[in-house]
Amino acid sequence: MSASAWRVRDARCPIPTLANGSPREAGYTPPVAKPDCVYFFGTCLVDLLYPRVGLAAMRLLRREGLRVIFPQAQTCCGQPAYNSGYRREARQVARRQLDVFPAEIPLVVPSASCAGMLRVQYPRLFADTPDAGRATALAGRVYELTDFLARVVDFRPRDRGRPLRVVLHNSCSARRELGVAGAATELLGRLANVQTVEPGHAHDCCGFGGTFAVKQPEISAAMASDKADAVAAAAAPLLVGQDCGCLMNLGCTFAHRGDGPVVKHIAELLWERTQDE
Repeated sequence: MSASAWRVRDARCPIPTLANGSPREAGYTPPVAKPDCVYFFGTCLVDLLYPRVGLAAMRLLRREGLRVIFPQAQTCCGQPAYNSGYRREARQVARRQLDVFPAEIPLVVPSASCAGMLRVQYPRLFADTPDAGRATALAGRVYELTDFLARVVDFRPRDRGRPLRVVLHNSCSARRELGVAGAATELLGRLANVQTVEPGHAHDCCGFGGTFAVKQPEISAAMASDKADAVAAAAAPLLVGQDCGCLMNLGCTFAHRGDGPVVKHIAELLWERTQDE
């Protein structure tokens, strides 16, 4: 369906304009005025292993007055194939996302890794192909969830939870590929009763790295163990992050060790602590 056809069918969701009037560029998504509706990209890990994360994220967006559109035809972003060097196969998967998110509204993603694929890598993946324009247009309206909540929605909830100390793990994609690591820190700082600490070696990778963990399991496990040691040393009962891949890797590491904090996606924490009684 074309973007124009979609707009005719749902006039409640007008196209948002850029707050500063600057053009969209691949690799950076300028802030927009708060829209009436957004697309939501579920990601494979959320869909298959952490559905509660997706539900919490969509509930947060809806409570902020946004209509959330979840196209049922969406699939994987194509990152596993892309990172493994299978460009043709990655384009086959990625092209589906170009088809199912046609309207010019923000696309919110509860994973910096998948958001990085959509925002940064799609223009490269489709360069010099007939879909290059569509890929660049999609990339220009992709937001990682915490970045969207902090910059566009200006999410300022009332913290209804008891005092809590949490340790925050920002993923490599959030830090390096998207540059949005500060958004998670900022959102946690808006919870009046939450004290947030960073672990030692905060900039180090947790060892997951998608297919890297499969191809180099010994190295991946050693990196995860080092990261788990640093997280445990922060002495917080809860580990929070914005990527389910990292949280799965660290959570399983702690499970094998039989120690460590509870592991939770930031969307779950924000929803749980800000629900009306």
